[in-house]
Amino acid sequence: MYFLGIDVGTNESKAALIDEQCRLVSFASEPHPLMNPQPGWFEHDAEEDWWGNFCRLSRQVLADSGVNPAQIGCVGLSALGCDCVPVDENCTALCNAILYGVDSRSHEEIAWLNDHFGDQAEKLFGHPICSSDIAPKILWIKNHLPDIYAKTAKFLTGSSYLCAKLTGEYTIDQYLAEDFLPLYDLKRRAVDTEHCTLFCRPDQLAQVRSATDVAGQVTARAAAETGLRAGTPVLVGTGDSGAEAVSTGVFQPGDIMVQLGSSCFFVYLTDRLVEENRLWPGTFIIPDVYSICAGTNTAGTLTRWLRDELYGDLAAAEAAGGENAYAAMAAAAADIPAGSDGLICLPYFAGERTPLNDPFAKGMFFGLDLHHTRAHLYKAALEGIGYTIAQHFDILEENGLLVKKVMVVGGGTKNPVWLQIVADILGRPVCTAKVTFGAAYGDAIMAALAGGAYKSWADLEKVIQPDLVIQPNEAAHRVYSAQKPIFEQLYRSNKELMRQVGSK
Repeated sequence: MYFLGIDVGTNESKAALIDEQCRLVSFASEPHPLMNPQPGWFEHDAEEDWWGNFCRLSRQVLADSGVNPAQIGCVGLSALGCDCVPVDENCTALCNAILYGVDSRSHEEIAWLNDHFGDQAEKLFGHPICSSDIAPKILWIKNHLPDIYAKTAKFLTGSSYLCAKLTGEYTIDQYLAEDFLPLYDLKRRAVDTEHCTLFCRPDQLAQVRSATDVAGQVTARAAAETGLRAGTPVLVGTGDSGAEAVSTGVFQPGDIMVQLGSSCFFVYLTDRLVEENRLWPGTFIIPDVYSICAGTNTAGTLTRWLRDELYGDLAAAEAAGGENAYAAMAAAAADIPAGSDGLICLPYFAGERTPLNDPFAKGMFFGLDLHHTRAHLYKAALEGIGYTIAQHFDILEENGLLVKKVMVVGGGTKNPVWLQIVADILGRPVCTAKVTFGAAYGDAIMAALAGGAYKSWADLEKVIQPDLVIQPNEAAHRVYSAQKPIFEQLYRSNKELMRQVGSK
C-alpha cells in the first residue's frame, strides 16, 4: 500500500508518494507565480495554481513510480493557510485567491472591526485582529467585490478548496478554522451563527473536522483529472505549516518548527492552551496537543528580492548553466563577519505579522557606509530574519515555555550560512530533518496514519528522526546578543514614521 501527499505553497506545489515505512517512493514539484498586482496585494489563481498543480503532480508521481492508482490507500493534502477564495456552487473560483498575512489589503476592514467590536475584538478573534485573519478578507470582498460576493456559494481556504475539488465535501480542519474566528465556535466545532452574519451566511462556510479525518472519496470527475482511483479516501487536510511540522517529527510539547520558506512560520507545541496576544495560540493537528503559531511576512521573499535587484549577474549566470545564484550569494556572505560590520536590516519589506502585527512596518538597512558591499546587504538580511526568529523565542521564554527541540525546515535549509546564523543568534543547536521534502511528506505521513499503516502518533514518531545538527558559535552569539537590542530599538524609534510613509 502507498500513500500520497500533495501540498500547495506560496511559490510551488509538491507531491510525495511514500510506502508503509514512510520511505519516499516518488516526488515531484511544480512552480507557480505569486501575483502582486498592487502594493500589499498577493494572489494566486486557485484553478490553475492550486487545482492545476494538484492534478499534474498527482499524475506525474503515479507515472514516475509506476504505482497502480488502486494501490493508493489514502490521500493527504495541505495548502498555504490564512487565505481566502470565494467559489460558486461547482467549487469554481470566482476570483483570484487572497493570500495569507502578507496580503494587507484589508487594513481598513481591520480598523473598522476594531471600532465595531471595541474591547471585545481581541477576545472574539483570539488575538489583535491582523492581516492573517480570514474574516476581514471576506469583509473586503463584500465591500469591494459585491458582484462576486453575491455569487459566492462558499468562502474557502486552500486545503478546503482542494478537498472539495477531490471529494465534493466542504470541510476545514480545526487547526485552520481558528483563522476564521469569530465565524466558528470551536468548542462546538460549528459555525458561530451570531457573529457570522456580519460577514457571510452560515451555509457559506465549511464544516469543521479534524485534519486526519477522512472527508470523503475521490469522485469520478476528480479521478479523471488527477489519475487517482475513484473512491480513494481523502483526508480533510490542513495548512502547509502544520503539515511541515509533522514532516519533521515536531510531535511533543517543547518541540518547535521554524519554517524558512517564502515567509517564516513557527509552530511550537505545548501541553496547554496559552494566552499570548502577540502570537497565535490554539490547537494542533495531534489530539490533546496545543500549539503557539506565528509568522513573519518575509524570509525567502526578501532573499529573492535581493537576488533579483542586486544579483542580476548571478541570476543570469545560473540561467546560462552556471552556479546556482543563491549558492553563490551564500558563499560570498560566508566571508562577512557576524554582525555584517555594523549593518542591520529590518526585514519588514511587506509589513509584518508577528510579533509586531503591524501592516505599516517598513524594511530598512541601517548603518550603511562606503565599505559595505552587496554581500553585506545580503548577510544583514539573513541576520535580520534571524533576529525576528529570536524575538519569538523570547516571547516563549517570557511565558515560561521551554524549547527542547528546534527543527528548521523549508528552502532556507539549503543555505548553510543562514542555518548557522539562526543557531548563532539563538545560541542553541538547530536541527534539520532527514527527509526535507516538507509539507507534502507530512501530508503523506498523515495519510499513512489514517490509512492504517500506523496505529498511533507515538508509533509514527519512531520513524521520523532529525538529521543534521548545527551547533552555535559562541563568539558570533556574543556579537548578535549585543546587536539585537539595536535591531529592536530601530523599529520602535521609526514605527510612527513608517506609518506616515505607509499611509500615503
